[in-house]
Amino acid sequence: MQKEWFENWFDSAYYHILYQNRSDVEASDFVHKCVQLLKPKPGDTLLDLACGKGRHSIAFSEFQLDVTGVDLSRESIAIAKKAEKDQLHFFVHDMRKVFRTNYYNYVCNLFTSFGYFKNEHENVLAARSIFQALKPGGVFIIDFVNRNHAIQNITSHQEETICRDHVSFFIKRSYTQKKLLKDIYIQDGEQAFHFQESVNSFTLAEMQHLFTSVGLTLQNSYGTYNLGAYDEQHSPRMILQFEKQV
Repeated sequence: MQKEWFENWFDSAYYHILYQNRSDVEASDFVHKCVQLLKPKPGDTLLDLACGKGRHSIAFSEFQLDVTGVDLSRESIAIAKKAEKDQLHFFVHDMRKVFRTNYYNYVCNLFTSFGYFKNEHENVLAARSIFQALKPGGVFIIDFVNRNHAIQNITSHQEETICRDHVSFFIKRSYTQKKLLKDIYIQDGEQAFHFQESVNSFTLAEMQHLFTSVGLTLQNSYGTYNLGAYDEQHSPRMILQFEKQV
């Protein structure tokens, strides 16, 4: 069976070269804001869904939480596992499948790590797995790019060239009514490659409908990593807090 785009791209060495400068400090700062908001107790369980190399998971574990990070990318999990310790563990897992049932106090899906799939049914499968992973009374936090702000950025920064480790990346951004797209053309010496990132473009109403349809209830919405108020036109992020009600 042909692999989906994110399976090929996220396990590519070039993915890790292009995004090597993602900030651990930024991740830690946002996690600290989440902890201030949620006020978890020591030993509470947290699932970091689509955790990548684990930078948010590691930051959450510093607050005495029992943290599980899962991601489809074997390469990312291999890196994350180097940070494993008591109450911090990582697994290769597809978010469309249930990981554990009624187990977690918190589930987090951060840094636009949702909506990679080809159709709505698969988004619903992922949403159901989140609902099932939470204990009654548990909280789900999703951090997603805000659609209107993303489109403004695409319009003003359609093309970009980045050179890292003697590799040249030419990036071309575009969008459709339903998708945010990034074509990545790679030149590594004599070798040339092409990957495309394709992320569903959700409005707040669409995101709310998806997760309330599986049983979650929207509690709050935020528009910045400082958890400032959400503005549909201008906020850079769309950070939503849902609850699995008792």
